[in-house]
Amino acid sequence: MTTSTTDGTAKARPSVVLGVGGGIAAYKVCDLLRRLTESGHQVRVVPTAAALEFVGASTWAALSGQPVTPDPFDDVHEVPHVRIGKAAELVVVAPATANLIAKAAHGLADDLLTNTLLTARCPILFAAAMHTEMWEHPATQANVATLRERGITVLDPAVGRLTGSDTGRGRLPEPAEIFAISQLMLADEAARAAGHKIADLTGRHVLVSAGGTREHLDPVRYLGNSSSGKQGYALARIAAARGAKVTLVAANSELPDPAGVHVVPVTSTRDLFDEITARAADADAVVMAAAPADFRPSDVAEHKIKKTADGSVPAVNLVQNPDILATISHDRARTDQVIVGFAAETGDAEHSVIDLARAKLERKGCDLLVVNDVSGGKVFGSDMNEAVILDRDGGALPVPSGSKDALAGVIWNLVDARWQ
Repeated sequence: MTTSTTDGTAKARPSVVLGVGGGIAAYKVCDLLRRLTESGHQVRVVPTAAALEFVGASTWAALSGQPVTPDPFDDVHEVPHVRIGKAAELVVVAPATANLIAKAAHGLADDLLTNTLLTARCPILFAAAMHTEMWEHPATQANVATLRERGITVLDPAVGRLTGSDTGRGRLPEPAEIFAISQLMLADEAARAAGHKIADLTGRHVLVSAGGTREHLDPVRYLGNSSSGKQGYALARIAAARGAKVTLVAANSELPDPAGVHVVPVTSTRDLFDEITARAADADAVVMAAAPADFRPSDVAEHKIKKTADGSVPAVNLVQNPDILATISHDRARTDQVIVGFAAETGDAEHSVIDLARAKLERKGCDLLVVNDVSGGKVFGSDMNEAVILDRDGGALPVPSGSKDALAGVIWNLVDARWQ
Protein backbone atom coordinates (compact mmCIF):
# COMPACT_ATOMS: atom_id res chain seq x y z
CA MET A 1 0.00 0.00 0.00
CA THR A 2 1.28 3.47 -0.90
CA THR A 3 0.29 6.48 1.17
CA SER A 4 1.13 10.16 0.89
CA THR A 5 2.50 12.59 3.40
CA THR A 6 1.08 16.08 3.88
CA ASP A 7 3.50 17.52 1.30
CA GLY A 8 2.39 14.99 -1.32
CA THR A 9 5.53 12.85 -1.38
CA ALA A 10 5.11 9.09 -1.70
CA LYS A 11 5.66 6.87 1.29
CA ALA A 12 5.65 3.17 0.45
CA ARG A 13 5.79 1.70 3.95
CA PRO A 14 2.78 2.25 6.21
CA SER A 15 3.80 3.32 9.70
CA VAL A 16 2.36 1.03 12.38
CA VAL A 17 2.75 1.33 16.13
CA LEU A 18 2.59 -2.03 17.88
CA GLY A 19 1.79 -1.55 21.56
CA VAL A 20 2.48 -4.57 23.75
CA GLY A 21 0.73 -5.01 27.08
CA GLY A 22 1.96 -6.88 30.12
CA GLY A 23 0.35 -10.28 29.62
CA ILE A 24 1.70 -13.78 29.07
CA ALA A 25 0.37 -13.63 25.50
CA ALA A 26 3.08 -11.05 24.70
CA TYR A 27 5.21 -13.85 23.27
CA LYS A 28 2.59 -14.46 20.55
CA VAL A 29 2.92 -10.86 19.43
CA CYS A 30 6.39 -11.66 18.04
CA ASP A 31 4.56 -13.57 15.30
CA LEU A 32 2.30 -10.57 14.66
CA LEU A 33 5.34 -8.29 14.44
CA ARG A 34 6.96 -10.66 11.93
CA ARG A 35 3.83 -10.62 9.76
CA LEU A 36 3.69 -6.83 9.82
CA THR A 37 7.36 -6.30 8.95
CA GLU A 38 7.43 -8.99 6.26
CA SER A 39 4.40 -7.41 4.56
CA GLY A 40 6.27 -4.13 4.20
CA HIS A 41 5.19 -2.14 7.25
CA GLN A 42 7.48 0.10 9.24
CA VAL A 43 6.73 -0.98 12.81
CA ARG A 44 7.62 0.83 16.02
CA VAL A 45 7.12 -1.46 19.02
CA VAL A 46 6.07 0.37 22.18
CA PRO A 47 5.85 -2.07 25.10
CA THR A 48 4.78 -1.35 28.64
CA ALA A 49 7.29 -1.95 31.42
CA ALA A 50 5.27 -5.03 32.41
CA ALA A 51 5.45 -6.39 28.84
CA LEU A 52 9.25 -6.40 29.08
CA GLU A 53 8.95 -8.87 31.96
CA PHE A 54 7.66 -11.38 29.37
CA VAL A 55 9.62 -10.46 26.22
CA GLY A 56 12.76 -8.33 26.39
CA ALA A 57 13.45 -5.09 24.55
CA SER A 58 16.26 -6.68 22.53
CA THR A 59 13.80 -9.13 20.95
CA TRP A 60 11.43 -6.37 19.87
CA ALA A 61 14.30 -4.23 18.57
CA ALA A 62 15.82 -7.08 16.58
CA LEU A 63 12.50 -8.03 14.98
CA SER A 64 11.40 -4.47 14.19
CA GLY A 65 14.71 -2.78 13.43
CA GLN A 66 13.54 0.15 15.56
CA PRO A 67 14.52 1.39 19.03
CA VAL A 68 12.37 0.08 21.87
CA THR A 69 11.55 1.70 25.20
CA PRO A 70 8.54 2.05 27.49
CA ASP A 71 9.81 5.37 28.87
CA PRO A 72 8.66 8.73 27.43
CA PHE A 73 11.82 10.35 28.83
CA ASP A 74 14.19 8.33 26.62
CA ASP A 75 15.35 10.54 23.72
CA VAL A 76 13.16 13.24 25.19
CA HIS A 77 14.57 15.87 22.79
CA GLU A 78 12.66 14.06 20.00
CA VAL A 79 9.38 14.36 21.94
CA PRO A 80 8.52 10.66 21.40
CA HIS A 81 5.32 10.78 23.47
CA VAL A 82 3.79 13.03 20.79
CA ARG A 83 5.78 12.24 17.65
CA ILE A 84 5.18 8.46 17.57
CA GLY A 85 1.41 8.70 17.80
CA LYS A 86 1.08 11.57 15.33
CA ALA A 87 3.16 9.73 12.70
CA ALA A 88 1.25 6.45 12.97
CA GLU A 89 -1.21 5.25 10.31
CA LEU A 90 -2.41 2.45 12.60
CA VAL A 91 -1.94 1.56 16.25
CA VAL A 92 -2.33 -2.08 17.28
CA VAL A 93 -2.31 -2.99 20.97
CA ALA A 94 -1.79 -6.69 21.74
CA PRO A 95 -2.27 -8.10 24.24
CA ALA A 96 -4.63 -5.39 25.46
CA THR A 97 -4.82 -6.16 29.17
CA ALA A 98 -7.56 -5.04 31.54
CA ASN A 99 -5.16 -2.44 32.92
CA LEU A 100 -4.28 -1.01 29.52
CA ILE A 101 -7.93 -0.90 28.44
CA ALA A 102 -8.83 0.93 31.67
CA LYS A 103 -6.05 3.48 31.20
CA ALA A 104 -7.03 4.12 27.57
CA ALA A 105 -10.72 4.49 28.44
CA HIS A 106 -9.95 7.08 31.13
CA GLY A 107 -7.23 8.94 29.25
CA LEU A 108 -4.40 8.11 31.63
CA ALA A 109 -0.88 8.62 30.28
CA ASP A 110 1.87 7.34 32.56
CA ASP A 111 4.18 5.68 30.01
CA LEU A 112 5.11 5.94 26.34
CA LEU A 113 2.31 3.65 25.09
CA THR A 114 -0.54 5.43 26.87
CA ASN A 115 0.84 8.80 25.74
CA THR A 116 0.96 7.46 22.18
CA LEU A 117 -2.69 6.36 22.39
CA LEU A 118 -3.71 9.91 23.36
CA THR A 119 -1.79 11.57 20.52
CA ALA A 120 -2.68 9.12 17.73
CA ARG A 121 -5.30 10.33 15.24
CA CYS A 122 -5.30 7.15 13.16
CA PRO A 123 -7.34 3.93 13.53
CA ILE A 124 -6.62 2.02 16.75
CA LEU A 125 -7.07 -1.72 17.25
CA PHE A 126 -7.09 -3.39 20.67
CA ALA A 127 -6.77 -7.20 20.81
CA ALA A 128 -7.94 -8.06 24.30
CA ALA A 129 -6.41 -10.85 26.38
CA MET A 130 -6.86 -11.53 30.10
CA HIS A 131 -8.43 -14.04 32.45
CA THR A 132 -12.14 -14.68 31.96
CA GLU A 133 -13.14 -13.09 35.25
CA MET A 134 -11.25 -9.91 34.40
CA TRP A 135 -12.85 -9.70 30.96
CA GLU A 136 -16.36 -10.26 32.33
CA HIS A 137 -15.99 -7.74 35.18
CA PRO A 138 -18.42 -4.81 34.78
CA ALA A 139 -15.56 -2.31 34.96
CA THR A 140 -13.77 -3.91 31.99
CA GLN A 141 -16.98 -4.19 29.99
CA ALA A 142 -17.76 -0.52 30.66
CA ASN A 143 -14.24 0.48 29.59
CA VAL A 144 -14.52 -1.57 26.37
CA ALA A 145 -17.87 0.05 25.62
CA THR A 146 -16.31 3.49 26.13
CA LEU A 147 -13.50 2.75 23.70
CA ARG A 148 -15.91 1.42 21.08
CA GLU A 149 -18.10 4.51 21.43
CA ARG A 150 -15.03 6.55 20.51
CA GLY A 151 -14.54 4.55 17.33
CA ILE A 152 -11.75 2.31 18.59
CA THR A 153 -11.91 -1.32 17.46
CA VAL A 154 -11.71 -3.77 20.36
CA LEU A 155 -11.50 -7.45 19.49
CA ASP A 156 -13.06 -9.73 22.09
CA PRO A 157 -10.66 -12.34 23.43
CA ALA A 158 -10.91 -15.87 22.07
CA VAL A 159 -12.09 -18.92 24.00
CA GLY A 160 -9.55 -21.57 24.96
CA ARG A 161 -6.76 -22.55 27.32
CA LEU A 162 -5.48 -19.73 29.54
CA THR A 163 -2.56 -19.72 31.96
CA GLY A 164 -2.41 -22.58 34.42
CA SER A 165 -5.28 -25.03 34.10
CA ASP A 166 -7.94 -22.40 33.39
CA THR A 167 -10.04 -22.45 30.23
CA GLY A 168 -12.50 -19.84 29.00
CA ARG A 169 -12.80 -16.55 27.13
CA GLY A 170 -9.58 -14.62 27.52
CA ARG A 171 -7.06 -15.91 24.99
CA LEU A 172 -5.38 -13.48 22.65
CA PRO A 173 -6.92 -13.77 19.17
CA GLU A 174 -4.57 -15.57 16.80
CA PRO A 175 -1.80 -13.34 15.36
CA ALA A 176 -2.95 -14.19 11.82
CA GLU A 177 -6.44 -12.91 12.66
CA ILE A 178 -5.12 -9.69 14.24
CA PHE A 179 -2.88 -9.15 11.23
CA ALA A 180 -5.77 -9.67 8.79
CA ILE A 181 -7.92 -7.12 10.60
CA SER A 182 -5.05 -4.64 10.77
CA GLN A 183 -4.71 -4.84 6.98
CA LEU A 184 -8.44 -4.27 6.56
CA MET A 185 -8.28 -1.20 8.79
CA LEU A 186 -5.37 0.24 6.81
CA ALA A 187 -7.19 -0.43 3.53
CA ASP A 188 -10.39 1.14 4.85
CA GLU A 189 -8.50 4.22 6.01
CA ALA A 190 -6.87 4.57 2.59
CA ALA A 191 -10.29 4.23 0.94
CA ARG A 192 -11.74 6.93 3.22
CA ALA A 193 -8.84 9.22 2.36
CA ALA A 194 -9.72 8.69 -1.31
CA GLY A 195 -13.30 9.76 -0.62
CA HIS A 196 -14.97 6.34 -0.49
CA LYS A 197 -17.64 5.60 2.10
CA ILE A 198 -16.80 2.75 4.48
CA ALA A 199 -19.60 1.31 6.58
CA ASP A 200 -19.34 1.85 10.31
CA LEU A 201 -21.23 -1.02 11.93
CA THR A 202 -20.81 0.07 15.54
CA GLY A 203 -23.97 -0.70 17.51
CA ARG A 204 -25.32 -3.12 14.90
CA HIS A 205 -26.01 -6.82 15.49
CA VAL A 206 -25.46 -8.97 12.40
CA LEU A 207 -26.15 -12.66 11.85
CA VAL A 208 -24.03 -14.50 9.27
CA SER A 209 -24.11 -18.11 8.07
CA ALA A 210 -21.17 -19.95 6.51
CA GLY A 211 -20.04 -23.36 5.33
CA GLY A 212 -21.75 -26.34 3.77
CA THR A 213 -24.36 -28.49 5.46
CA ARG A 214 -24.22 -32.29 5.69
CA GLU A 215 -27.23 -34.58 5.39
CA HIS A 216 -26.41 -38.00 6.82
CA LEU A 217 -27.28 -41.21 5.02
CA ASP A 218 -25.94 -43.33 7.87
CA PRO A 219 -23.51 -42.73 10.77
CA VAL A 220 -20.58 -42.54 8.31
CA ARG A 221 -21.81 -41.11 4.99
CA TYR A 222 -23.53 -37.86 4.14
CA LEU A 223 -24.66 -35.69 1.25
CA GLY A 224 -22.68 -32.45 1.20
CA ASN A 225 -21.14 -29.77 -0.98
CA SER A 226 -17.82 -28.05 -1.61
CA SER A 227 -18.36 -24.86 0.41
CA SER A 228 -15.33 -24.00 2.54
CA GLY A 229 -17.04 -21.28 4.58
CA LYS A 230 -14.33 -18.75 3.71
CA GLN A 231 -16.71 -16.09 2.38
CA GLY A 232 -19.00 -16.29 5.40
CA TYR A 233 -16.03 -16.10 7.75
CA ALA A 234 -14.72 -13.07 5.84
CA LEU A 235 -18.11 -11.39 6.25
CA ALA A 236 -18.05 -12.06 9.99
CA ARG A 237 -14.45 -10.86 10.34
CA ILE A 238 -15.05 -7.60 8.49
CA ALA A 239 -18.25 -6.87 10.42
CA ALA A 240 -16.47 -7.39 13.74
CA ALA A 241 -13.56 -5.20 12.65
CA ARG A 242 -16.05 -2.43 11.82
CA GLY A 243 -17.61 -2.58 15.26
CA ALA A 244 -20.61 -4.88 14.89
CA LYS A 245 -21.76 -7.54 17.32
CA VAL A 246 -21.49 -10.66 15.15
CA THR A 247 -23.06 -14.10 15.44
CA LEU A 248 -21.72 -16.64 12.94
CA VAL A 249 -23.67 -19.87 12.41
CA ALA A 250 -21.05 -22.15 10.85
CA ALA A 251 -21.80 -25.44 9.13
CA ASN A 252 -18.97 -27.96 9.25
CA SER A 253 -16.12 -25.48 8.86
CA GLU A 254 -12.56 -26.14 9.99
CA LEU A 255 -11.58 -22.47 9.86
CA PRO A 256 -10.43 -20.77 13.09
CA ASP A 257 -13.05 -18.63 14.82
CA PRO A 258 -12.84 -14.99 13.70
CA ALA A 259 -11.73 -12.67 16.50
CA GLY A 260 -14.57 -11.15 18.47
CA VAL A 261 -17.25 -13.29 16.80
CA HIS A 262 -19.71 -15.61 18.55
CA VAL A 263 -19.60 -18.88 16.57
CA VAL A 264 -22.47 -21.38 16.65
CA PRO A 265 -21.56 -24.72 15.00
CA VAL A 266 -24.21 -26.70 13.11
CA THR A 267 -24.28 -29.80 10.92
CA SER A 268 -27.44 -30.17 8.84
CA THR A 269 -29.78 -27.81 7.02
CA ARG A 270 -32.41 -28.40 9.69
CA ASP A 271 -29.85 -27.37 12.33
CA LEU A 272 -29.02 -24.26 10.32
CA PHE A 273 -32.72 -23.45 9.87
CA ASP A 274 -33.39 -23.75 13.59
CA GLU A 275 -30.47 -21.52 14.61
CA ILE A 276 -31.05 -18.83 11.98
CA THR A 277 -34.81 -18.54 12.51
CA ALA A 278 -34.36 -18.46 16.29
CA ARG A 279 -31.79 -15.63 16.10
CA ALA A 280 -32.96 -13.60 13.10
CA ALA A 281 -35.39 -11.35 14.98
CA ASP A 282 -32.56 -9.84 17.05
CA ALA A 283 -30.38 -9.02 14.03
CA ASP A 284 -30.18 -5.76 12.11
CA ALA A 285 -28.93 -7.75 9.13
CA VAL A 286 -28.83 -11.43 8.17
CA VAL A 287 -26.34 -12.60 5.55
CA MET A 288 -26.88 -16.15 4.34
CA ALA A 289 -23.47 -17.10 2.91
CA ALA A 290 -23.81 -20.78 3.85
CA ALA A 291 -24.53 -23.45 1.25
CA PRO A 292 -27.45 -25.45 2.68
CA ALA A 293 -28.48 -28.71 1.03
CA ASP A 294 -31.80 -28.49 -0.80
CA PHE A 295 -32.62 -32.13 -0.03
CA ARG A 296 -32.01 -34.69 2.70
CA PRO A 297 -32.57 -38.46 2.93
CA SER A 298 -36.08 -39.30 4.11
CA ASP A 299 -34.61 -41.98 6.38
CA VAL A 300 -31.20 -42.18 8.03
CA ALA A 301 -29.84 -45.69 8.51
CA GLU A 302 -29.09 -46.54 12.12
CA HIS A 303 -25.98 -48.52 11.11
CA LYS A 304 -23.46 -48.16 8.29
CA ILE A 305 -24.98 -49.28 4.99
CA LYS A 306 -23.07 -52.37 3.79
CA LYS A 307 -22.30 -53.52 0.28
CA THR A 308 -24.47 -56.38 -0.93
CA ALA A 309 -23.18 -59.70 -2.25
CA ASP A 310 -25.24 -59.42 -5.44
CA GLY A 311 -24.04 -55.88 -6.17
CA SER A 312 -27.44 -54.28 -5.79
CA VAL A 313 -27.50 -50.60 -4.82
CA PRO A 314 -29.89 -49.30 -2.13
CA ALA A 315 -32.29 -46.58 -3.18
CA VAL A 316 -32.04 -43.24 -1.40
CA ASN A 317 -35.32 -41.37 -1.10
CA LEU A 318 -34.97 -37.61 -0.67
CA VAL A 319 -37.24 -34.99 0.83
CA GLN A 320 -36.94 -31.24 0.46
CA ASN A 321 -35.30 -29.16 3.19
CA PRO A 322 -36.88 -25.91 4.40
CA ASP A 323 -35.91 -22.79 2.46
CA ILE A 324 -34.13 -20.70 5.08
CA LEU A 325 -33.59 -17.56 3.01
CA ALA A 326 -37.17 -17.41 1.78
CA THR A 327 -38.53 -18.06 5.27
CA ILE A 328 -36.65 -15.22 6.99
CA SER A 329 -37.23 -12.86 4.04
CA HIS A 330 -41.00 -13.33 3.83
CA ASP A 331 -41.62 -13.60 7.59
CA ARG A 332 -39.53 -10.68 8.86
CA ALA A 333 -39.87 -9.72 12.49
CA ARG A 334 -38.51 -6.24 11.71
CA THR A 335 -39.24 -4.01 8.75
CA ASP A 336 -35.84 -2.30 8.98
CA GLN A 337 -33.90 -5.56 8.73
CA VAL A 338 -31.63 -6.10 5.71
CA ILE A 339 -31.38 -9.66 4.38
CA VAL A 340 -28.68 -10.81 1.97
CA GLY A 341 -28.64 -14.11 0.11
CA PHE A 342 -26.03 -15.90 -1.96
CA ALA A 343 -26.59 -17.75 -5.22
CA ALA A 344 -24.05 -20.21 -6.64
CA GLU A 345 -25.15 -20.64 -10.25
CA THR A 346 -23.82 -22.30 -13.42
CA GLY A 347 -26.45 -21.28 -15.96
CA ASP A 348 -28.05 -23.73 -18.39
CA ALA A 349 -28.88 -24.09 -22.07
CA GLU A 350 -31.70 -21.55 -21.89
CA HIS A 351 -30.73 -19.14 -19.10
CA SER A 352 -27.68 -17.15 -18.10
CA VAL A 353 -26.37 -17.07 -14.55
CA ILE A 354 -27.87 -13.61 -14.06
CA ASP A 355 -31.26 -14.69 -15.47
CA LEU A 356 -31.45 -17.51 -12.95
CA ALA A 357 -30.24 -15.24 -10.15
CA ARG A 358 -32.87 -12.58 -10.91
CA ALA A 359 -35.58 -15.21 -10.69
CA LYS A 360 -34.13 -16.46 -7.40
CA LEU A 361 -34.03 -12.94 -5.95
CA GLU A 362 -37.70 -12.48 -6.78
CA ARG A 363 -38.61 -15.89 -5.37
CA LYS A 364 -36.61 -15.58 -2.16
CA GLY A 365 -37.67 -12.02 -1.32
CA CYS A 366 -34.31 -10.86 0.08
CA ASP A 367 -32.89 -7.34 -0.33
CA LEU A 368 -29.56 -8.23 -1.94
CA LEU A 369 -28.37 -11.37 -3.73
CA VAL A 370 -24.66 -12.06 -4.20
CA VAL A 371 -24.31 -14.10 -7.38
CA ASN A 372 -21.32 -16.37 -7.98
CA ASP A 373 -20.72 -18.15 -11.26
CA VAL A 374 -19.33 -21.47 -10.00
CA SER A 375 -18.91 -23.13 -13.39
CA GLY A 376 -15.94 -25.46 -13.40
CA GLY A 377 -15.63 -25.40 -9.61
CA LYS A 378 -14.76 -21.70 -9.38
CA VAL A 379 -14.98 -19.87 -6.02
CA PHE A 380 -15.33 -22.91 -3.72
CA GLY A 381 -12.28 -23.24 -1.47
CA SER A 382 -10.52 -20.26 -3.04
CA ASP A 383 -9.30 -17.20 -1.18
CA MET A 384 -10.50 -15.10 -4.14
CA ASN A 385 -14.00 -14.31 -5.31
CA GLU A 386 -15.85 -12.30 -7.92
CA ALA A 387 -19.55 -11.65 -8.00
CA VAL A 388 -22.47 -9.61 -9.22
CA ILE A 389 -24.61 -8.18 -6.42
CA LEU A 390 -28.26 -7.77 -7.38
CA ASP A 391 -30.71 -5.67 -5.42
CA ARG A 392 -34.47 -5.89 -5.23
CA ASP A 393 -34.81 -2.49 -6.93
CA GLY A 394 -33.31 -3.85 -10.16
CA GLY A 395 -29.71 -2.75 -9.67
CA ALA A 396 -26.65 -4.87 -10.42
CA LEU A 397 -23.14 -4.20 -9.11
CA PRO A 398 -20.30 -6.26 -10.65
CA VAL A 399 -17.46 -6.88 -8.16
CA PRO A 400 -14.23 -7.86 -9.96
CA SER A 401 -11.99 -10.67 -8.78
CA GLY A 402 -10.36 -9.93 -5.46
CA SER A 403 -10.08 -11.27 -1.95
CA LYS A 404 -13.13 -12.57 -0.15
CA ASP A 405 -12.42 -9.94 2.51
CA ALA A 406 -12.72 -7.26 -0.18
CA LEU A 407 -16.07 -8.65 -1.37
CA ALA A 408 -17.27 -8.77 2.23
CA GLY A 409 -16.42 -5.08 2.59
CA VAL A 410 -18.50 -4.21 -0.49
CA ILE A 411 -21.44 -6.22 0.85
CA TRP A 412 -21.39 -4.46 4.23
CA ASN A 413 -21.20 -1.07 2.51
CA LEU A 414 -24.33 -1.94 0.53
CA VAL A 415 -26.10 -3.20 3.67
CA ASP A 416 -25.23 0.04 5.45
CA ALA A 417 -26.58 2.06 2.51
CA ARG A 418 -29.93 0.29 2.85
CA TRP A 419 -30.02 1.08 6.57
CA GLN A 420 -29.40 4.73 5.75
